Parts: sequence; C-alpha cells; structure tokens
Amino acid sequence: MKTDAEWRDQTKGLLKSELKRRNMTYEQLAEKLASVGVQDSASNIKNKVSRGSFTAVFMIQYLEAIDCKSLTI
Repeated sequence: MKTDAEWRDQTKGLLKSELKRRNMTYEQLAEKLASVGVQDSASNIKNKVSRGSFTAVFMIQYLEAIDCKSLTI
C-alpha cells in the first residue's frame, strides 16, 4: 500500500511529465491557465505542483490548460 507521500510524488510526477512532454514552462502554463479563467502566478503554480498536494479542480484546470486529453497512470 502506498503512503501519502508516495501518492503525492506520483501525482506531481504526472503533472510535471505532461508539462515537459509539451516543452512548456510554468510561465507559459500560467498564461494558458489565465486563458481558461484561472489567475495564478508561475511561482505559485510551481509550488503547488512541487508539494504534490492540490485540489482535483486545480489538476483538471492544469490538464485542460495544456490540452491534455488522456493520461496514463
């Protein structure tokens, strides 16, 4: 059974890999999030992802902003 820390590591790794796959920076992500109505700074987004603990709403906004249609977990 995974610990909470292991779940957080998996989640942040998933988001980081999707961003890297698209060759995007956190600054570009902040711009894309703004286009879907989410106002957040690049540094705040990076901190959220680095902690690995964020809401499901943020995760869906993040994935939609980068145009991610499917994930492999």
